[in-house]
Amino acid sequence: MDWRDAGLIGVLYDVGIEHRWLGLIGGRAVWGADLRRHYRDIATLGSSAGRGVRVLDVPCGGGVAFRGIPRDGSWRYVAVDLAPVMLRRARAVAERHELANLVLTQASVTALPFAGATFDLCLSYFGLHCFSDPAAALADMARVLRPGGLLRGTSVVRGGGRRQDAAIAVLRRFGVFGEVGTAADLASWLEAAGLGEIAVDRGGAVAYFTARR
Repeated sequence: MDWRDAGLIGVLYDVGIEHRWLGLIGGRAVWGADLRRHYRDIATLGSSAGRGVRVLDVPCGGGVAFRGIPRDGSWRYVAVDLAPVMLRRARAVAERHELANLVLTQASVTALPFAGATFDLCLSYFGLHCFSDPAAALADMARVLRPGGLLRGTSVVRGGGRRQDAAIAVLRRFGVFGEVGTAADLASWLEAAGLGEIAVDRGGAVAYFTARR
């Protein structure tokens, strides 16, 4: 599936992640994972970095991470997605929360329109498994991180159980998911991107990852 034409599928996918109660139910039922950690990670974003930090959120989806960022404009925040429907939803969230210094950009994650060493923090929540080439996506995220910059996110991975792997196979067949690796694959992609201090922690079919440039 071309995510630029995501339409209803994109909206349904986003709604399932955006609403915490749906995400918690779906995380347990479909992925065998407790997603409370995911929502805690977002909730604590604002306390994880100081003023003036430059943030890239890719893919931003409908703006699920926006709830965790400072509303006073102290961060320079760039949200990127390939799907126009996601960017429209993200814009509505940004306006509703009156977020300042937030820029929305349509772009491919493997060809980010930014110079190298631009961002202090890169967020990638539940999008990596939708990419046809996640290794290339991570390489471009690493490219735009400044030395010492942090990448953090979540992704669905294989190896969480037979039921979860079957669900991944179905979603790949319908084009909703792209290339989905294991937690070990994710760690190797992060390493190949030139990142260090890599941590990948899997719960069910969901991996939480951090790495530093």
